[in-house]
Amino acid sequence: MVSIAPAEQLTEDPEVLDAVDHPWVTLVWNDPVNLMSYVTWVFQTHFGYSRAKAEKLMMDVHVKGRAVVSNGPKEQMELDTEALQGYGLWATYQKDD
Repeated sequence: MVSIAPAEQLTEDPEVLDAVDHPWVTLVWNDPVNLMSYVTWVFQTHFGYSRAKAEKLMMDVHVKGRAVVSNGPKEQMELDTEALQGYGLWATYQKDD
């Protein structure tokens, strides 16, 4: 017979729970340098987004000043941020609130 421990007896590692409850996001910020067509191209090239999705995200950057372009584990968001900065975009990552 298999015995399953009640939920209150399970170890709750705060770091593990925090990572599950608060995924990380990569943000791209509006800047006065890059053309909208270039930003769209970067989103399509780096993330493989469709033209429609890339254009929507680009318009969010342009109109709202920023857009969440990816989400996931911290390590992946660090990589996405570095890659986008390599393309010359203003990108940061943070925990999603």
